[in-house]
Amino acid sequence: DFSLGSTVQFSCDEDYVLQGSKTITCQRIAEVFAAWSDHRPVCKVKTCGSNLQGPGGTFTSPNFPFQYDSNAQCVWVITAINTNKVIQINFEEFDLEIGYDTLTIGDGGEVGDPKTVLQVLTGSFVPDLIVSMSNQMWLHLQTDESVGSIGFKVNYKEIEKESCGDPGTPLYGIREGDGFSNRDVLRFECQFGFELIGEKSIICQENNQWSANIPICIFPCLSNFTAPMGTVLSPDYPEGYGNNLNCIWTIISDPGSRIHLSFNDFDLESQFDFLAVKDGDSVDSPIIGTFTGAEVPSHLTSNGHILRLEFQADHSMSGRGFNITYNTFGHNECPDPGVPINARRFGDNFQLGSSISVICEEGFIKTQGTETITCVLMDGKVMWSGPIPKCGAPCGGHFSSPSGVILSPGWPGYYKDSLNCEWVIEAEPGHSIKITFERFQTELNYDVLEVHDGPNLLSPLLGSYNGTQVPQFLFSSSNFMYLLFTTDNSRSNNGFKIHYES
Repeated sequence: DFSLGSTVQFSCDEDYVLQGSKTITCQRIAEVFAAWSDHRPVCKVKTCGSNLQGPGGTFTSPNFPFQYDSNAQCVWVITAINTNKVIQINFEEFDLEIGYDTLTIGDGGEVGDPKTVLQVLTGSFVPDLIVSMSNQMWLHLQTDESVGSIGFKVNYKEIEKESCGDPGTPLYGIREGDGFSNRDVLRFECQFGFELIGEKSIICQENNQWSANIPICIFPCLSNFTAPMGTVLSPDYPEGYGNNLNCIWTIISDPGSRIHLSFNDFDLESQFDFLAVKDGDSVDSPIIGTFTGAEVPSHLTSNGHILRLEFQADHSMSGRGFNITYNTFGHNECPDPGVPINARRFGDNFQLGSSISVICEEGFIKTQGTETITCVLMDGKVMWSGPIPKCGAPCGGHFSSPSGVILSPGWPGYYKDSLNCEWVIEAEPGHSIKITFERFQTELNYDVLEVHDGPNLLSPLLGSYNGTQVPQFLFSSSNFMYLLFTTDNSRSNNGFKIHYES
């Protein structure tokens, strides 16, 4: 019946997904015209997805963490086993081609029905949590024919009805309130020395969604520190500190003690943005060091009980910034060396005469210092016998153990520009080598990993990879495999983690 006021409903065959309105109505437009309230929907072939059951689990876009397929129509329907519960999801990772590839999330089991849509997501910004109203939730991924991205990883679980779920607490933040039911309010503040960006309070709305994401706590540009240990971060670390900054931080410890700085991460625009460290509390205090670029000073120690850090950024371009921890120590002990990134430390006593040792995690090598250092008296000063050990992922190497890990330099951070790294994997004669890609993300078209079937660059090419597209694994035909990673002079990314075995 297509007369005025009548309604038509559509549904798709089992392996198809409906796009558009499930129901349309014949409406009067003017005195003599009638028209349907919406276009007729279309049924598209499902290319991926599945039906999932509670109480909880994880799923990903196709090929994650590598590039998802073009022209995909993926549908997931999550059903709570307990019909009195609702579904909560959160994204561990999310990145779709902005504006062209979308993930639509809806309530219930009627996939594609516009009336049930909770969120349409694209790009990389997502809510902390999304919660259904019923015991079912559907997700519909649509991608176009052009370049994609890494996609997403979703965690789901059943939670109580009329609840928005636990949104967590901000890093460096404090939360007041522990109720997540409709109309419950959570309030947030930041730890001492940090500033709150976002909403100070959020409310769980009747539609089971929080009124906003939880806020973030960032580091202000001017402050004094009097606690015996703490952290100094560049503004908005590690997202980039912005431009036109002139920040001053002063660390004040008890008279008679000294201050030790550990540089955990350091990345400034080279030659234009600077961090100066001064031995005292005034502009004219002696400079211990001035730093720029990505060459991280490892550690610094004050001579007195006050340190002043001055950070200046110019009007253009910025790096990741820096993450510096400080601690104060007495005169008959060495500063706490911390636990180096990518390593394990043995020994907790820093008094004169005691030693600590450091062992690198798999895939990393010592980039500074020896395995063991001792707290000694040198030239009238109590200090460690050598630089505090550091571990990093090397740019190249020759591997002959039966299995291991190859990491891009800088892993798990971003790799550097203008690299040319060569790795040779050698197995026993008569054995082959298998490599498996756990993670891979480089600048598309410019930062390239070549894999050759043999001991050098002249050996046959097994594949050349960039962006996020790599095979799951590769095999050599002989007992050698050669890898070459070259990067250009701009923009970097996370790089790769590759397992090899003979």
